[in-house]
Amino acid sequence: MLRYFVVFIGVVKKPVVSTVKHKAYTGQKLLLVRAIDPVTREEYGDTYIAIDFVDAGEGDVVLVSQEGDATRMVLGDPAAPVRSFIVAVIENWKIDKSLLEESDDYS
Repeated sequence: MLRYFVVFIGVVKKPVVSTVKHKAYTGQKLLLVRAIDPVTREEYGDTYIAIDFVDAGEGDVVLVSQEGDATRMVLGDPAAPVRSFIVAVIENWKIDKSLLEESDDYS
């Protein structure tokens, strides 16, 4: 079951290039990001276009916010039609599996 998360861990697949785009995206680096299961570290689900504010690159593991208001606030444009932006590059993470319930399904 795929769930919607406001913040997720993902991997950068490739840059997105567009000659025609909304003015809110002008001058912004756009990357295609796919979600990673935080426990198994396997890719799953859809891919998303995210604005990159942290100079991430292809193959980097990143933290992505999908909260549109936060993205618009960072851009300084309250009317921008944007939703996702990269918050951080993640070097490594550890999950304490003892805190997870047996019924937890994050895929």
